[in-house]
Amino acid sequence: MQAKTNLANLKKGDKAKIIGMSALGEIRRRLLDMGVCKGVQLKVVRVAPLGDPIEIHLKGFNLSLRIEEAEKIEVLKIEP
Repeated sequence: MQAKTNLANLKKGDKAKIIGMSALGEIRRRLLDMGVCKGVQLKVVRVAPLGDPIEIHLKGFNLSLRIEEAEKIEVLKIEP
């Protein structure tokens, strides 16, 4: 079963597929340049103790995002 949520709600070890992004302007452009786009699968590598930042693995590299950025990325959580 897949559950729709945003990236900020995922926990360490969760896997998901990006289904959309509500970020605008420069932030959107930067995320797209780094490969954060619809259809990409990712895995949460680690989350800082206070929840910010969150580190994800996608397309062969790790990417750290601020919680404000992660909240703007809509994903479908992939259940094991």
